[in-house]
Amino acid sequence: MQKIAFIGLGVMGYPMAGHLSRANYEVTVYNRTLEKADAWKEEYQGDIADTPCSAAEAADIVCMCVGNDDDVRSVVYGEEGILAGLKEGSLLVDHTTDSPSLAKELSQAIGERQCGFLDAPVSGGQAGAENGTLTIMVGGDETSFARSKQVLETYAKSIRLMGPPGSGQLTKAVNQICIAGILQGLSEGLHFAEKAGLDIGAVVDVISKGAAQSWQMENRSKTMAAGQFNHGFAVNWMRKDLGIALDTANSVQASLPVTALIDQFYADVQRLGGGRWDTSSLIERLRMGANLI
Repeated sequence: MQKIAFIGLGVMGYPMAGHLSRANYEVTVYNRTLEKADAWKEEYQGDIADTPCSAAEAADIVCMCVGNDDDVRSVVYGEEGILAGLKEGSLLVDHTTDSPSLAKELSQAIGERQCGFLDAPVSGGQAGAENGTLTIMVGGDETSFARSKQVLETYAKSIRLMGPPGSGQLTKAVNQICIAGILQGLSEGLHFAEKAGLDIGAVVDVISKGAAQSWQMENRSKTMAAGQFNHGFAVNWMRKDLGIALDTANSVQASLPVTALIDQFYADVQRLGGGRWDTSSLIERLRMGANLI
């Protein structure tokens, strides 16, 4: 059984590392906040490392799931970083949603150490991580992908190699672009139904049987109607992801006018104090109306 290091025990990484432990992998975890690592060890079998470097030293595969590009660089580079501890022939799998340019940078740096690299952002939110039903979009070479697949299957239901390094991050950008548009449309539809005096439950029941159906409608319409926004991926993280998408769009000359607008709508939600609300909270912006300023 391969030895696995997992770097980052946030709302996603904590259960993902837990699935690896339950699958009887030898797991070593690292988290910047030691209390979170201690809590993980109380719940699962595994060891705690003092640094990313020491976590990586004995690992065949190192997985990381942290916040953003700066967080990735902070755990990869430096004397205590993952790169310093990687043994020749090992593999680094980055589950963070970060920039495609960083993925290419890491692939080159890690390749120079005779190690493999995959950019492998995930979709499915906290529930997907806890239930082991994530979707993983992967960039890298076929050999590294084949080597990682059995490990990734412990917490994912769908895994696909999308192309060379950076392709996983590019695909995740497409994912976030689509989610933002769907949620804004659903928010406007439900807001319209509220103002028109319709029974929202009945409306959703009818239109979800037709072309308007979506995962967001099936899983978020009731909580949106009830004003409940504690069901997963936060607005702050969505703005980070949309920023990556918009920056990349500029570099590849793609036009994203609706995405740019919804990004500003999420900025409005942040101003309402909803940075930690989940992404379906776009409807609250419509409800607040003139109170936004």
